[in-house]
Amino acid sequence: MKRINYAEKRVHPRIDHSLPVHIAANGYGFQTTTQNISAAGAYCCINKYIPPFTRVAVKMSLPIIQHNRKQDCCVECSGVVVRSEDHAKEGFNIAIFFNDIKDNQRKKIANYINQFLPQESLAAAH
Repeated sequence: MKRINYAEKRVHPRIDHSLPVHIAANGYGFQTTTQNISAAGAYCCINKYIPPFTRVAVKMSLPIIQHNRKQDCCVECSGVVVRSEDHAKEGFNIAIFFNDIKDNQRKKIANYINQFLPQESLAAAH
């Protein structure tokens, strides 16, 4: 089930969506899925501890519907781990802030998220 927090006061809305993502850090690569995502960052679970302030490379594919057709848009950016939490048997939950992302890449994420937001909240944001 997809949860959207409409009451958030964040600059970039965040939605709970599971999207495939590849994260690379310190010579290690992790294939995982997001738990939530915004145009400013992502939250996911990996099987190795990555300490906060570690720089990471992020690659993901977003299914965006344009002109009634689904199109996968690739997003690549760099980020920094801002939180790393031990999640018992499942690994480590990490929060990544996208600190080095081009505007066109951030817009792809925003377009993906906007597909799931009510039109009233989009008009209020502009």
